[in-house]
Amino acid sequence: MELKTALQAGHPFLLTAAVAALFACGGDTVPDPPVDPDDDPCDGSIQVPDGFCALTYHTGVGAARQLVVRENGDVFVALRNRGNQSGGVIALRDVDGDGKADQTQRWGDVAGSGIALGDGVLYLATDNGVLRYPLAAGSLTPSGPPETIVEGLPSARNHPTKSIALHPDGGIFVGIGSPSNACQVIPRTAGQPGRDPCPELNTRAGIWRFASDQLSQELADGELFSTGVRNGAALAVHPGSGELYAVIHGRDQLRELWSSLYTAAEGSEKPSEEFVHVRRDTDFGWPYCYHDPANNTKVLAPEYGGDGEEIGRCADMDVPVIGLPAHWAPNAMAFATGGNFPQPYRNGAFVAFHGSWNRTPFQEGYNVVWIPFEGDKPTGEWEVFADGFAGGRIGSSNQADNRPTGVAAGPDGSLYVSDSLRGKIWKIVVE
Repeated sequence: MELKTALQAGHPFLLTAAVAALFACGGDTVPDPPVDPDDDPCDGSIQVPDGFCALTYHTGVGAARQLVVRENGDVFVALRNRGNQSGGVIALRDVDGDGKADQTQRWGDVAGSGIALGDGVLYLATDNGVLRYPLAAGSLTPSGPPETIVEGLPSARNHPTKSIALHPDGGIFVGIGSPSNACQVIPRTAGQPGRDPCPELNTRAGIWRFASDQLSQELADGELFSTGVRNGAALAVHPGSGELYAVIHGRDQLRELWSSLYTAAEGSEKPSEEFVHVRRDTDFGWPYCYHDPANNTKVLAPEYGGDGEEIGRCADMDVPVIGLPAHWAPNAMAFATGGNFPQPYRNGAFVAFHGSWNRTPFQEGYNVVWIPFEGDKPTGEWEVFADGFAGGRIGSSNQADNRPTGVAAGPDGSLYVSDSLRGKIWKIVVE
């Protein structure tokens, strides 16, 4: 049966396609116009590869962040506070199988960011902790109040949100972003040196591991699993190997703060957003080092005496598997594995890029990238999978129509993408 006919008849999707389960945003929720059911359901609002179809699953849920999908197809989206609307979670269900959410339940009142599903529970990362809600099978709302798994985590204006990922053998990884750009004595000030050692590394700019079933843990109860991670907002565990991967936001303003060392072009193209394999005790070098895509190596940051070429202490730092384009802002990652996905999307990761604010002369990102794996290891390649979210040529992030901030896999092989501006949710399926 053709997709268009199936949708209009209310039949569920019979798919064999694409995907699995990672700051600033603004603007009130702006609903899109209703979709005419007689029109082609592939609305063309974003660009996807040949053979795929992008559907508007929901026109606007609010200040969306990351999202997850349950085995029955229910979608749960973490929400931030915005205006007079509090955060929490919104649950969505497609009852008639037409590719659009027609049942919603909103609950909770704490600003959320990271979100994960466990066995009969849902984990929600807030700015200062992790909550666990009891969630019965088939229910869109929790059966009781949340339990506090982690509390008292540090938070600040810069990088307040937390990302989480569950390990299949137990434990929960929590990404805690840095409160600064480069740990300068006077933040974001031209010529200012960095603090050495950087005190922020004691409580932030890393990935911690906590017990997933122990209540009221604090930062000191967790294990600092990996450090030197400026902001590991995109965080996911490979379902086959159980290994943790992240995509790290690189630092900003090399050109603006150190104009004698960097051209405008270098400021736009450096440093990389780092796709990394996170092992215990890895150190990715922030704030002392950054990854230079021009020579695929870590170099010393100018705040610590670097000149754009010197390696120095950075020779001992862990390097990324892939250096991705600068300032694209990776906000979520989801793995696709197994035979339910069509080639070449059967094994790898999808990354949602929120888009840049300081990449001149034109901002870039605002897309979803595919990173293929071979077995349990990334091949080192990548490609843009879905694009056009920003709505054309833009000069700043405020001009974007939409900014991808979450990505997750559906049980039927579909890919869900959330937007932080209007709260729009897309479902990408195979035609």
